[in-house]
Amino acid sequence: MRKLLLICAAAACLGLTAGARDDAAAEQLGWKLGAQAYTFRALSFFETLEKLQTLGIKYVEAYPGQKLKPGSESKVGTGMSVAETVEMQAKLKATGVKLVAFGVAGIPGKTEAELRQHFEWAKKLGLEVLVTETVPTPALDKVSKEFGIKVALHNHPKSWPVEQVLAATKDLSANMGACADTGHWKRAGRVPLEELKKLEGRVVELHFKDVVPTANKNGWEDAPWGAGEGDAKALLVELKRQGFKGYFQIEYERGTVDELMQNLPKCAAFFDKTAAELAK
Repeated sequence: MRKLLLICAAAACLGLTAGARDDAAAEQLGWKLGAQAYTFRALSFFETLEKLQTLGIKYVEAYPGQKLKPGSESKVGTGMSVAETVEMQAKLKATGVKLVAFGVAGIPGKTEAELRQHFEWAKKLGLEVLVTETVPTPALDKVSKEFGIKVALHNHPKSWPVEQVLAATKDLSANMGACADTGHWKRAGRVPLEELKKLEGRVVELHFKDVVPTANKNGWEDAPWGAGEGDAKALLVELKRQGFKGYFQIEYERGTVDELMQNLPKCAAFFDKTAAELAK
């Protein structure tokens, strides 16, 4: 018994118990919790996967330019070699984390033939969503449907407000929509719940955030979900009402790795608890 207690204590110190999540209710709702790899931008992509495995987070959105692995100058993105891609896929399999999205990045090409080259790369990685600020076109919509990969327009504080997303996608398929960054809505002086309501039917995925006021230049700082002024629970209630099914990516704009490893489990716990309440 004493030996078992010592092992458990050691695991807790290493953060290994953080991965003990019950996400059955969330998955029942069609909600999948992931993380934007940018959260761990101080680390390589391989190290990010290891952190997510420890936290019990099953999905990841990669971003262009992150170092692929420790001791290497290779970067995540379309420039990866075949060997690097194979190595990435092996690491994903080993950690049990699924790569589902990529961005925020431009989608190169205007013609269907040009666009297909990028979507072929995305398909090889198993991507389901391309997160971008590229203006959608009928050609992009057609190729998106052809490959079964959705396109999500991401709002930074000064780009892709809801009105522009709706205008740009109104004549296109449901494959074209929004990557709703709820924290950036606050930074843009908007009310997240009201913005989310306007987007009904066009939410592809979310960079889900909660925020608290701060003196920094953006005016808001990321906080554990449910602990800030982003109305996180109301957003989840609204997404259930809309029948949303898809990915919630945790993304922190700042924080040390130690701070992130304290805060991300709080986000996951809030998400799982709220999902369990809403799934009843």
